[in-house]
Amino acid sequence: MSAPSEGKARPAPVRPVILSVAGSDSGGGAGIQADMKTITVLGAFGVSVLAALTAQNGAQVRGVMEIPADFVLLQLAAVLEGFPVKAAKTGMLATTGVIEAVAGALSQNRRTFPLVVDPVCASQSGHSLLRPEAEDAMRVLLLPEADILTPNKPEAELLARVRLKDGADPRPLLDRLHALGAKAVLLKGGHFKKFSGQTLITDWLSLPGQEPKAFSHARIETVNTHGTGCALSAALAAFLGFGLTLDEAVRKAQQFLSAALASSFTPGIGAGPPDFFAGSGFAPSTPWTYSTS
Repeated sequence: MSAPSEGKARPAPVRPVILSVAGSDSGGGAGIQADMKTITVLGAFGVSVLAALTAQNGAQVRGVMEIPADFVLLQLAAVLEGFPVKAAKTGMLATTGVIEAVAGALSQNRRTFPLVVDPVCASQSGHSLLRPEAEDAMRVLLLPEADILTPNKPEAELLARVRLKDGADPRPLLDRLHALGAKAVLLKGGHFKKFSGQTLITDWLSLPGQEPKAFSHARIETVNTHGTGCALSAALAAFLGFGLTLDEAVRKAQQFLSAALASSFTPGIGAGPPDFFAGSGFAPSTPWTYSTS
């Protein structure tokens, strides 16, 4: 084996670039902050577009500052022109104008990367994070762009305008979301009624014309659930960016979140976040390659 050429540095590592378009959480446990932490510990490189600002902590949202749609577009154009994005996710988009801008830009750019849509409508503390008049924009413009939609039960019911009783067949709800344009749906089970002694949560992965697949995982008993939806969708985007299949990415994202919740903690008042670093062991074994250029 020949010695390395004198003066030649090893090529810099090239990691998959994962984009998050979402709101900022001043409390650090959800939103863009949760997304960047998740993407980083999984070995990818996170880039971001801020769609809104929030003043919040683990107990409450004190205010929301909406970012003008034209500045959201300016951020998005800079990122898409400057980085080879491998996967993306959306989170809190807040307004009709921002949803129109983001959906339009992603459609017009003929993206070649998968898009995870986390349809954030409200904070854990119950504060609305989506203007009521923006719901139709999300249904009509953003859902058709979603390669996978990741709603919880209230979000799915709001978007589909279909109520689902606990224990009922989820297919009518899932079929409606597909009819709105979502190419795949991961219906999260955490908001379904907990029955005495229940130790598992079931998420449903659905593709049009196929039987939904049940992905069950252990229920983690913790009050520190601030930002769980953000972390799951960011992990899903990261794993898709690494090239995993949809089924593999869903399972790995679940494993990441379960580990993070099992060692969650409370850094301040109110609900704490998952322990993002606890899930770092679920990163792909070869999370990046070296450039030959």
